[in-house]
Amino acid sequence: MTASIDTDVQDLGRRQPEWQPWLAVVQEVLNEASNAQWELFIPDRTESLENRAPLLTGTTIAIESNSLRRWTERLLRTASRCGTEKMATLKDVLQETTDDPLFLFKAALCLDESALKQIAVNCHADPDAFQAVTALLPVPFLHACNRRWARSLPHGWIEGYCPICGGWPAIAEVRGIDRSRYFRCGRCAGEWQVNCLVCAYCGMTDHEQLISLVPEQGGNTRVIEACKRCLGYVKTFTTLQATPAARVMLDDLGSVDLDIVAVEHGYKRPPGPGYRFSVTVIDKITDKFSFWRA
Repeated sequence: MTASIDTDVQDLGRRQPEWQPWLAVVQEVLNEASNAQWELFIPDRTESLENRAPLLTGTTIAIESNSLRRWTERLLRTASRCGTEKMATLKDVLQETTDDPLFLFKAALCLDESALKQIAVNCHADPDAFQAVTALLPVPFLHACNRRWARSLPHGWIEGYCPICGGWPAIAEVRGIDRSRYFRCGRCAGEWQVNCLVCAYCGMTDHEQLISLVPEQGGNTRVIEACKRCLGYVKTFTTLQATPAARVMLDDLGSVDLDIVAVEHGYKRPPGPGYRFSVTVIDKITDKFSFWRA
């Protein structure tokens, strides 16, 4: 798995050499996502979904703070060495940001922008760079959750956000001869089947309000599906089978040309997650509750 990821990242880097600094961070995250250790920290779920809430909602996550601290330090160190001025500001705040790795992990997992911004300010780090990198901090954990829960997702999930972590879809896939449509989450790489004519963001089903933008290159296998009501869009690829989890993030990055076309036509991805949930994070070793709660 790691060798395949490395090859895919290198191929993308050759096509887009200016992306090399960020690709180094992405490569570190995707390699870590294959680490089976994260499966030890997946919370137990005994109740069924209620009110269309993602599976992580209300869970207690017991995670080893020492392991989490080492991963956080490695991620921030990789980012700080990637050569950009903003990323370099992360170098001198490694110790400060990992004094309470549970709090940082929780803020990143729940996409708590205000908490992440405050941490960046306190540590004199560039807020944009800090939030961009720490948003990737829980990705290995989320991929582990997807591996564990993928077969237990509720049938008939109709929401536009991910049933595991509440993230918006990074891409959509139209698969096989029957052209079944699936959304793929950009954070946990989870998938859920959806109606062919529905907007992920506002639920619009009126075909007159849903349009497709087809770029000059790529034919009908790479299109932009957009909604004229909420002005949201999702990139859609025709494929024979599901994209491997580790490739979802890379396919999203590698199709930035479609993002540019969408933005030029006035469409955008909504900020933040599709569903904001709360969790409790505790130290798996000490079983001591972190007092930071959503």
